Amino acid sequence: MANESDWKLKGNYFESCNCDLVCPCIFLRPPTKGFCEAFVGWHVEEGHMGDVKLDGLNIAAWLHSPGSLTDGNWRLALYLDDRASDEQSAALTRIFGGEAGGHPAVLAGLVGELMGVKSAPIEFKEENGDHFLEIPGVGRNFTHALEGEDGGRVTVTNHPLQVSPGHPVEICYSEDAHYKDYDVEWRQDNRVGLAAPFVYAP
Repeated sequence: MANESDWKLKGNYFESCNCDLVCPCIFLRPPTKGFCEAFVGWHVEEGHMGDVKLDGLNIAAWLHSPGSLTDGNWRLALYLDDRASDEQSAALTRIFGGEAGGHPAVLAGLVGELMGVKSAPIEFKEENGDHFLEIPGVGRNFTHALEGEDGGRVTVTNHPLQVSPGHPVEICYSEDAHYKDYDVEWRQDNRVGLAAPFVYAP
């Protein structure tokens, strides 16, 4: 049974958008193109709502923001893992739809138009700084971590706009990012990517 006041998600997220390196949106500045379009994925390593387990499930979204992200009025399409049961899908819909509170409610509050919610096969992989998301027939997002001066990852901490509060973001670049659904056709390469762990709770 899903208890909406008792939920938690822990895992990893990444995205790529149409901004140049480094994305000014995370510093509350306008996007480099004047608008923002992003393809985002989340993998839940551990999660639950009440006694409904959400471990191992994936979520994805494509969004368009007509200006600065914090101005809202986003158009957003949401995709839920087709391996989820009806109870799991309902829990994820309430969490990512903002109805269960927490940081997802902050993000959902910026959405002006929900284009739709679909069940779909979602592949999510991360390895050695590579991040891969694919929804067959809909889109793909493949990013690589940038290498820093010491050979390690390039990260930004304490930035004011966060998808994953409390965690530094790893700066990446996209190699193959494309999306086609809801009369949208979007493709980009060599643009910014962001990746981080996340923990969401009420």
